[in-house]
Amino acid sequence: MEGVELTGLEPVTSAMPWQRSSQLSYSPGAGRLSSVPDRYDAVAVERRWQERWRRDGTYEIDNDDPRPPYYVLSMYPYPSGPAHMGHVRNYTFGDLLVRYRTMLGDGVLSPIGFDSFGLPAENAAIGTGEHPRSFTEARIAELSSSLERIGAVYDRRRTFRSHDPEYIRWTQWIFLKLYEAGLAYRAEAPVNWCPGCQTVLANEQVLPDGACERSGDPVEHRELAQWFFGITAYAQRLLDDTEGIDWPERVKSMQRNWIGRSVGAEIALPVADAAGRPRRDVAPIEVFTTRPDTGFGITYAVLSPEHPRVDELTAPSQRAAVEEFRRSAASRSEMQRLSTEGRLDKRGVACGSSLVNPFTGRPVPLFLADYVLTTYGTGAIMGVPGEDQRDWEFAVAHDLPIVRTVQPPDGFGGEAYTGEGPSINSDWLDGLGVADAIERAADWVESEGLGRRKVNYRLRDWLVSRQRFWGCPIPMVCCERCGYKPVPESELPVLLPDDVDFLPTGRSPLNAHEGFLAASCPACDGPARRETDTMDTFVDSSWYFLRFADPANGEAPFSQAAAARWLPVDQYIGGIEHAILHLMYARFFTKALADLGVAPDDLSEPFARLFTQGMIRLGGAKMSKSRGNLVAPEAILDRQGADALRLAHLQVKPPQEDVDWEDFGVDGCAKFLGRVWRLADGALSSDAPPRTGDRTGADLEIDRGAHRLTDRVTRDFERWSYNTAVAACMEFTNELYRYVQSPDGPHAEVLREALDRLLLVMAPMTPHITAELWERRCGRHIHTEPWPQADPAKLRAERVTLVVQVNGKVRDRLEVDAAIDESAAVQHALASERVQRHLHGAGPRRVIARPPKLVNLVT
Repeated sequence: MEGVELTGLEPVTSAMPWQRSSQLSYSPGAGRLSSVPDRYDAVAVERRWQERWRRDGTYEIDNDDPRPPYYVLSMYPYPSGPAHMGHVRNYTFGDLLVRYRTMLGDGVLSPIGFDSFGLPAENAAIGTGEHPRSFTEARIAELSSSLERIGAVYDRRRTFRSHDPEYIRWTQWIFLKLYEAGLAYRAEAPVNWCPGCQTVLANEQVLPDGACERSGDPVEHRELAQWFFGITAYAQRLLDDTEGIDWPERVKSMQRNWIGRSVGAEIALPVADAAGRPRRDVAPIEVFTTRPDTGFGITYAVLSPEHPRVDELTAPSQRAAVEEFRRSAASRSEMQRLSTEGRLDKRGVACGSSLVNPFTGRPVPLFLADYVLTTYGTGAIMGVPGEDQRDWEFAVAHDLPIVRTVQPPDGFGGEAYTGEGPSINSDWLDGLGVADAIERAADWVESEGLGRRKVNYRLRDWLVSRQRFWGCPIPMVCCERCGYKPVPESELPVLLPDDVDFLPTGRSPLNAHEGFLAASCPACDGPARRETDTMDTFVDSSWYFLRFADPANGEAPFSQAAAARWLPVDQYIGGIEHAILHLMYARFFTKALADLGVAPDDLSEPFARLFTQGMIRLGGAKMSKSRGNLVAPEAILDRQGADALRLAHLQVKPPQEDVDWEDFGVDGCAKFLGRVWRLADGALSSDAPPRTGDRTGADLEIDRGAHRLTDRVTRDFERWSYNTAVAACMEFTNELYRYVQSPDGPHAEVLREALDRLLLVMAPMTPHITAELWERRCGRHIHTEPWPQADPAKLRAERVTLVVQVNGKVRDRLEVDAAIDESAAVQHALASERVQRHLHGAGPRRVIARPPKLVNLVT
């Protein structure tokens, strides 16, 4: 590595991992490993090869490896215990790709780490008194063992955990760099607060009924001083750069929608006096709209219940109703408030005051509504019921006027009309189409000094504060004289104390730990207190992929040279549930670190290619720990082995689709591997030795079939069609069985080459059995062999099956020359006795010929 040396779990030789020779005892004369029984013992074979890969560092790679770099990464796992089937599926796909790309000749970086901070470990500590660190490390050991048992291979010299002191150090260092750049700041903000967990929740952690997904307690809305990252400064770049990444379109669409770019105008609505005239002594209320052309149709305005001017604009007669409404809104989650369900007469309340419609000069009443949020736009909207269905329903519920500003087409029988048409009831906009009216209205707003064109984003700055213990401490101190100050870099890392009591109070024990709290102000050297908030765990997973490139670096989070070599990740693999937050935050970190000179300045995206696998269902429900319906792999690993389980995950369905556990068929996969073992180990051989000399037609067909298998599996791997690759291997194995057991027996060289190709293409899918058989047959390590190439000349079939139909029903199958023309194909079809029986002596009325595959005779 550049400037640093990786330290591993075990010493390695000076040879590159891909150059190391076999260490198992091999006897060429006997053709057997001396320590291996003849029968296929999956568990023994897998244990031996897992130890071999670990001992020899087969998949370790240095940063100066001469092969072309290729970075494969499965999403940073949270260690909750042994692997479940979701883990097996994810890491099987990743492991297959690692082994395949290595055989293609790439130098593959395949690291593993653990997203080890989080509330579950802290909750366990409250329940048991065990420190989250020891609890988490025990779970990491369980998950590591499970991943090794399924055969997943990594460069474990690069492994780290989020709670490692060095990783904490560099996470805090990055926080300070963002703070210096103005991208980390503290501010008051409305938050989702769980009184049970005593912490802030992201919107996604609040259930539709307004309860915390962890504790089940009703979530409250509070104003709280919090730490934020300024991700909104990157909103347009995050949006623009989605075009250049090879991600599923569904994920890119989710990213675009979350960013939520809206082009429109911010318009000032003056506060009205008692006579309905604009007041000059108070600031107007600003609203954002994408449709300034509907301004003549404003018949009311709405504020968010949290808007800072609610108290000022509430009439005394409405104060009690407004306060009750605000309390009710505060008890509802953001998801509930954005819902379109619920009676709108109950979801709004009049303030008893008015604003002025600047387009008409007339006063319009002011309301509060729970579906208006301060986190989007200005926290205020203009009500245009003629062109917005929710505004229409609100106007009807509160008996407000409705003015159409766009002419609906003849026969329109709906309520609000959102389509194209000429402007009406709009004075100087009348007759203009929607697009022209929008531009004309925006020009007028700016020329009159009533507002300005503006681009808004749904994306909000990232709230990173969490009021809990088991997370990365925020490296700030608070001094009564100087305010908040960053911890000097020389004092990093700020670590969590071990001597803490976890009490069921819901408060972080950091609040009562004087040893942690006591600090000195870096500015005045006076007494200060450490920040007790810890960082959102998404921070840890927003840059770990960069640290993997240079994990032993003690001078920086990573060197630019290492990052430039490996990043962006060539293939990232994980679930669709991370399509928004984790991926958005990782993209933000990558761009910000490049701008700050930490990452290479041309690194704009973390993951060049993304694959999202489908979920596993059991009994029709998503398999998950929270539902208690997980299927643990251990029993299968103990009985049928990892290769059978891996193969079941690969063959059940295309990997991007959801699958039912009941469809997996592990037993069938285990039986198939037993057939491969018997074939490759010679258990099916007769007493007579295989033939030599000239090759028969059957020999040539098996040889062509082996090359077709190579071509098909290669193409299937490239397009993630693993289920069809498994099917191809099973089909070819059946052909080999018939070939070996045929009366003439197999040709020795043909059989050897065919079996070699079968084992090579299966090696990434079922790494243990193929490694064992290859060692027995060839005395080498299959996972250091090059990927086989198909001979194009052998892919062209000389003979094919011509299907003959009569009136669409198959009546015969004929072996014909692959180059047969239409006339000859029809002649062969008509010459078939089976076909003639169904023609009843009459000629066909119509012939449909698609040589060399099909002839259909229509009578």
